[in-house]
Amino acid sequence: MSFRSLTGAARPLALAALSAAIVGALVAPSVANASAFQLLANSATGMGRAYAGSATAGGDVSVVANNPAAMSDLDGTYLQADITAINFGTQFHGTATDALGRPISGGNGGDAGTTLPVPALYFATKVADGIHVGAAFDVPFGFKTNYDQNWVGRYNALESKFQSLDTTLSASFDINSNFSLGVSAIAEKTSATLSNAINYNAVGLGLIQQAAMAGEISPAMAQALGAQVGAVVPPGSDGYGKLNGNDWAWGYQLAAEWKMTSQDKLAVDYRSKISHRLEGTANFTVPDNVVALLSNPAVAPLLGGGLPFTHTNGTAVFTNPATVGFSYWHQEEKFGFGADADWTEWDVFKNLTVNYANPAQPTTTQPFNWHNSWYVSFGGEYYLTDQFTLRAGVAYDQTPTTAQYREPRVPDESRKLASIGVGYKASEHFQLNASYEHVFVNNASINAAQSATLDTLTGYSEDYGNVLSLSAQYKF
Repeated sequence: MSFRSLTGAARPLALAALSAAIVGALVAPSVANASAFQLLANSATGMGRAYAGSATAGGDVSVVANNPAAMSDLDGTYLQADITAINFGTQFHGTATDALGRPISGGNGGDAGTTLPVPALYFATKVADGIHVGAAFDVPFGFKTNYDQNWVGRYNALESKFQSLDTTLSASFDINSNFSLGVSAIAEKTSATLSNAINYNAVGLGLIQQAAMAGEISPAMAQALGAQVGAVVPPGSDGYGKLNGNDWAWGYQLAAEWKMTSQDKLAVDYRSKISHRLEGTANFTVPDNVVALLSNPAVAPLLGGGLPFTHTNGTAVFTNPATVGFSYWHQEEKFGFGADADWTEWDVFKNLTVNYANPAQPTTTQPFNWHNSWYVSFGGEYYLTDQFTLRAGVAYDQTPTTAQYREPRVPDESRKLASIGVGYKASEHFQLNASYEHVFVNNASINAAQSATLDTLTGYSEDYGNVLSLSAQYKF
């Protein structure tokens, strides 16, 4: 039997458990309207302008989470609730081969996207002259994808669900009439439910090749065992692995706002990276023929004294990136316009290391090599009447991924966004806002992405997104 560089294929014993889930899926695609798995979905008012002037346009209580210094513009006590429905789709086009170059059967995975509700809730109040405090609940990172069970990339990804829920406490302090500072404390819970198929044929061949390379068995024995694996566990002998994990962690935010003139404002915000130590459990389904193979007296010594693909615990250090945001707004009597520029420190994803409680699944590291990215937007609003406000905006969002390292869990590419919105002021105390955004995404090339068992996926993904957001604000 001819092996095509199957030395590394012994990695399934380590990777097919948590790494194929945690490592692959924690960097899965966002739900459509920000790069990677970052979300811009916490303000219907801001979305109507493509988040241009997100901190400086005024009247939006989401600044509690987006730029606490801008709470100085909120004179009174406010409660605001936002709900955003994100409809996104991603469909793969391409082929897959196993570690020996044999074609993998299956479809294209169907539309792996879904529609997700993303909630946000804000409270802000002025407690003294020049001092404001606020609290927020929002979802800055998250996604959900689900490919067909029998698709060609099933060894890379099936189901993926990931979210970070933030609870933020903020305060702002006016230095003078033109300058204010803000600070936030952030408690973040990150959780994941992730799954993939396991190519047990490749697992068996990888064990044999590893033993042969180490001199533990002769080439002739390796060839004989390889033939037995092919007969007992042929290609398509798939199992299933599923992970659940979560963690709490803390971060902070620093912000400033400068009223440059009576009509112009500029704000800057820094949000710290938040590092998580995800702890989870992995469970597996193992076909009977694989159980028989792993129990074979000739194979058992190759397992190093342990039995893989059993229930196990695992951990992975995972970091949500730091961001820096700049926001500008110019105000006229009948209209206003602004711009935002946001930088995200995605290069924290150089690699990700996974550690396992089961000694039969050794520590593994998978490279990502993401780069930092920018989100740039321009938008404005027109005051049709004292009650109605019209909004529109456009944006460009740069992907942090490259085709060389892109995975089917992250078919992310640079995107363009166009949005419209409307606001209705029902009274001096109550107002409603609604926005719609469409996301135009470049085709995301996947350049020979490899699964834990060295199955290779090559092709591209077509992505799209539609986002609808509603909010209600009450001023006491």
